[in-house]
Amino acid sequence: VQLVESGGGLVQPGGSLRLSCAASRLTFSRYDMSWYRQAPGKERELVAAITSTGGSTNYADSVKGRFTISRDNAKNTVYLQMNSLKPEDTAVYYCNGRQGAYQPYWGQGTQVTVSS
Repeated sequence: VQLVESGGGLVQPGGSLRLSCAASRLTFSRYDMSWYRQAPGKERELVAAITSTGGSTNYADSVKGRFTISRDNAKNTVYLQMNSLKPEDTAVYYCNGRQGAYQPYWGQGTQVTVSS
């Protein structure tokens, strides 16, 4: 199983980025997918999650109304659209895939830096 994130970078406050996570070697449509992030000196936290069919999503309070998670099962890809970015959104963002009670899979992470 391989999860590969992309789309991170440096953006000014108020800007936008779209992260992508491409999955391979798994039946993607069976996996609930999530985005986590970890800032320096802080624990990894859940940012957003989407069910295997895309029928349900949930978000951390800190990103509600600004971030949108979506998926394209035909492309084996999950996305995180991030708008109105703030400096406190700076972190490494990780993609996570989980099928039921099985061990989850993680990507290698992509750095997002929000700074002027």
